[in-house]
Amino acid sequence: MLLTLLFVLLFAMIAMGVPVAISLAASSAIFILVDGRVPDVVVIHRMVNGVDSFPLLAVPFFILAGNLMNTAGITERIFGFAKALVGWMRGGLGHVNIGASVIFAGMSGAAVADAGGLGAIEIKAMRDAKYDPGFAVGVTAASSTIGPIIPPSLPMVIYGVVAGASIGQLFAAGFVPGLLMAVALMVMVAVYSHKRGYPRDQAFQLPVLGTAFARAFLSLMTPVIIVGGILSGAFTPTEAAIAACVWALFLGLIVYRTLTVRRFLRVSFDTIETTAVVLFIVAAASIFAWILTSNRVPEHFASLILSVSENPIVVLLLINLILLIVGCFMETVAALTILVPVLLPIAIKMGVDPVHFGVIVVLNLMIGLLTPPIGMVLYVLSRVSKVPFERCMAATAPFLVPLVLVLLMVTFFPVLTMWLPTLIYR
Repeated sequence: MLLTLLFVLLFAMIAMGVPVAISLAASSAIFILVDGRVPDVVVIHRMVNGVDSFPLLAVPFFILAGNLMNTAGITERIFGFAKALVGWMRGGLGHVNIGASVIFAGMSGAAVADAGGLGAIEIKAMRDAKYDPGFAVGVTAASSTIGPIIPPSLPMVIYGVVAGASIGQLFAAGFVPGLLMAVALMVMVAVYSHKRGYPRDQAFQLPVLGTAFARAFLSLMTPVIIVGGILSGAFTPTEAAIAACVWALFLGLIVYRTLTVRRFLRVSFDTIETTAVVLFIVAAASIFAWILTSNRVPEHFASLILSVSENPIVVLLLINLILLIVGCFMETVAALTILVPVLLPIAIKMGVDPVHFGVIVVLNLMIGLLTPPIGMVLYVLSRVSKVPFERCMAATAPFLVPLVLVLLMVTFFPVLTMWLPTLIYR
């Protein structure tokens, strides 16, 4: 009965427009007060414990690194290199959009940072080249979901903390799925381009590619430093995030000289604001997840799922469906903190490695960023592109097909995620 009250309060507050973090904390506090079995100070203790984690220090630094790169002009150089590399293909700027997102994925680790920073450049370029604005928004939204799959990844850090999984292995596991997403989206762009008669934006010229590479070389070193440092063992994920910030500052202040003191202060305040929101959600979701765990909700939920079927394929399909639905309504960090303790034991019973399951969870929730009513990426791109939200949603819908196909491949072919972690770490 009390658990019913907990969920009714949570969903009622979310439906009324109360921020997710406040909804989680308030519903949890009311549950504990009504239940009366534990002191109300437990709310504060559990929330503090939820964010008292060394790996979570990576969150503000990766956010700062992404903001610095957007502000210092690093993203523009990456876009220029991607244009020289794949702009010769039919529907070239669509392919450039995806290629640039793959490169930027190795720097920011956040879909919203990709959409808000690199996405603004991509959409403007596609509009100037007379591409349909809806197509520009659709491919930009879909390609931004690659960011949290290819390392580094903020959602992978959160998952690793909640699940007790190796963040380094999670980062390695995201490489192949991220590249598969890029290939699938490029096939979709090729189909669109053929049907709509989009042109090749420029001829392939080796000197132009060389010039673009030279101009972007130091920017392209950012993912090499981050990912190479983590996979080689030189950095922990947290240290890699700090290294990314130092490198971005070096490029912005000394090499490119595009980062002024005023811009740096604005970036710092934006980072503080975003970090506060993310960690507040983590803290609030921690107390909510603790209530679910202490009341044995994961065990009851596992029994319910397994009562439907004990076939691993059916169970994994059900888990994917649950994650996709939750991703439509709940912010990624909150969904990870609440759902992972509930779903991970079921996945382990089915013989799924926690690292493999982490990629499945994050990919599901990234697809959720493209679906209403939450759809954070859609809201960001609607504001950036001045395209109505409804049109953004309709334009993005076809690109969900290749993403879901990749999700199914990742779910049922573990070698796609586990080959690289096994090679490096095991």
